[in-house]
Order: sequence, then structure tokens, then C-alpha cells
Amino acid sequence: MSEKSPVIFDTIIGYGKTVVNFEIAKLHTRTPLSIPIIIERAKEPGPTVLITSGIHGDEVNGVEIVRQLITKGYNKPDRGMVICIPIVNVFGFLNQERKFPDGRDLNRSFPGSEKGSLASRFAHFIMVEIVPHANYIIDFHTGGSSRFNFSQIRYNPDDKECERLAQVFGTKFILRSNTRDHSFRDVASSLGKKVLMFEGGKSMHLDRIVTKSGIDGMIRILHHLKIKDFSKQLQNLSNPPEPIIIDSSGWVRAKVSGMFRSDKANGSYVEKGERIGTITDPFGDFEKIVKAPWDGYIICVNHNPIVNQGDALMHLSKQPTVSE
Repeated sequence: MSEKSPVIFDTIIGYGKTVVNFEIAKLHTRTPLSIPIIIERAKEPGPTVLITSGIHGDEVNGVEIVRQLITKGYNKPDRGMVICIPIVNVFGFLNQERKFPDGRDLNRSFPGSEKGSLASRFAHFIMVEIVPHANYIIDFHTGGSSRFNFSQIRYNPDDKECERLAQVFGTKFILRSNTRDHSFRDVASSLGKKVLMFEGGKSMHLDRIVTKSGIDGMIRILHHLKIKDFSKQLQNLSNPPEPIIIDSSGWVRAKVSGMFRSDKANGSYVEKGERIGTITDPFGDFEKIVKAPWDGYIICVNHNPIVNQGDALMHLSKQPTVSE
């Protein structure tokens, strides 16, 4: 008995490549706006991986990672199915903004509603039409505003399979991170989907190292799940670093307003009391030293040189442990 073909937005997904145009609303100029969903399905049955990016419209580095996966043919499976959505929030992408036109954060609008706000309706159709087909979800993000995240994988701390997949992905930092209410990861995980969230880089910025980290991780994941044989590519990849598992973290915040300069490289380890940067006023009256409040790894740095009192400067891990 042959495998029944899946249906997404009334389109029957056959073998090979299918592009489904997801159109849910028009611009106020009545111009239709559609989101391409690129689907590759193998004849041999297997799991389905959903790869998403651009849930926040200004997080372009994730879009670049998924674009390259498609361009290089890495999304063409030997078994199962790979669904790629390079730009989920096309509205924000066009406007180079994080949120939807209704001012809402799409990643706080799940599971959505068919009759709710624009973001809520959008989230609803993603959950109804696309997510049910997926067994595994890899969602690519970057740091918001000028915050540059060191490449990292986040997963639900109580999910052992996701923990194993996070280690396979191969980033230096792995965060056992609780989900936020109404986020894509929160709702998809509640349906039993295995979800990894990649964080790397900052908004409106492309970084080659971050991009390579995301692509290499997807090669390892797809090979591990036996969706595609990447034996040759894996021979050319360097071994992933020994992962540093982070159970908790916190922000170092500015005690005064001024111009911030970091003294430490992103990803480095610092000790409590160690100088990690300075804040100066623009008129030469003072220079305040910023010290690490605890031991930990720097996993994010604010690249904005102008900060206000209370602004986040660096994200530091707490009590990091090396995976066995």
C-alpha cells in the first residue's frame, strides 16, 4: 500500500520539489503577499523536518542559513520530507522590522486564532496547515536589536531527545531553556514536536561564521536522522566543540548611561570581578569600569555603543557545565 501524500494549503505534496505559496492577507494597497514554502519529499518514507527562519522580520541571518540550505540542495532528502520556510514574517522582512504590521510579535502569538489579529491568524494557519506534518522543527533566530548572540542551541530542559539532537547540531553553547508562553517553540513542543531553536548573530546583519555554524549543524542533524546521507560533507567539517551546557544565565546591565566598550570577546569565559568593559560619558568627565558579577561564559554582547542606565550589556551563563 502506497504512502498517502500530505496536503498543505490544498496542495497535494508529491515526490520531489513542491512550492506552496502561503497567502493569508494583502497589503493595504491590495497587493497580494505570499510566502513560499519549499517542500522536498523523497519516495522512501521517513520523518519530516520543518526548518523555519524569519519569524522576526529583522533576523536576516537565519534567512541566509535556510537560503543556503536550499541553494546547495541540502534540503533534498533521501527519505522523508523537508519543509523550508525561509521567511515566516514576510511583512516584517519587507519593512526591516521585528514585528507584524499590527504591532504584535508573531513569536508571542501562537497558537493563534482564525478570527484574531493579523499575527494571530498567521500563527493559526502555520499551526493548522504546516506543523502537524513535522516530526522535528529547527527554528533559526538572531539576537534582537544590536545584541549579538554567540551561536547556540536552545531546547526544552526536560526533553532527552532534543538534548541529544542539540549535541548533534554541534554549537559551542547549549542552553536548557524553558519556553516562553505563546511562542512557536512553546506551542509546537506541547504538540509533541521535537523543537530546537538556533540563536546566532544580531538583527539586520549577516555573519559568515554564524551562517556556517547553522548550515553545519543542519548537515549533522539531517545525517543523524538518516534523512540525507552527508558522509562526504561530514569528512570536510571540523569536529564540533565539546558542548558547554548552560542551565541558567543572566544579563549584566548598565549602572550609568554613556558609551559602552566591551573588553572581552563574545564566547569567552570571565571570572567574578573581572573587567569586561567600560562606560564613558561623551564629554570626558568619567569612565566607569564594568565588572563581571559572577563567573561565566559570555553568550551575547550588546553592539550598540550608546547605552542607557539599565540597558543589557552582556549575557553571562551561570554555573556552566561541560557535557559528558
